[in-house]
Amino acid sequence: MPRKRSGADLSISELEQLLKRRRVQIGKLEKKRAKVLRQLEAIESDIAALGGTVGASRSVRAHNSQSLSEVIYQVLKEKGGGMKVAAIVDASLRAGYQTKSDNFRSIVNQTLIKDKRFAKGGERGMYMLKK
Repeated sequence: MPRKRSGADLSISELEQLLKRRRVQIGKLEKKRAKVLRQLEAIESDIAALGGTVGASRSVRAHNSQSLSEVIYQVLKEKGGGMKVAAIVDASLRAGYQTKSDNFRSIVNQTLIKDKRFAKGGERGMYMLKK
């Protein structure tokens, strides 16, 4: 069996062909995933209609178009000043961020601490955008 060539010994046109094939494969897999997710949602709907519990055996994570850090950044940017953690949590949820976390406030707090774009305000639990 011939050995696979490493990227270092491929020509530019071969690399472009490889990238094109992979993009096509990714597109096909994404379509397949979307179809399977629609089927799963229909099944979960049927289970819920019969009074069963949906997602009890596995964790289904909420999918958001923006990361939590980005949502918090937008919330603080719109506010123009400092906000308490609880207000940031509420504003993030109102902005459409979806979560299934039982301790979302803690996750928001950790995000505020870790992300270098945010700074502590004058009083306890107050955060603002870094200048």
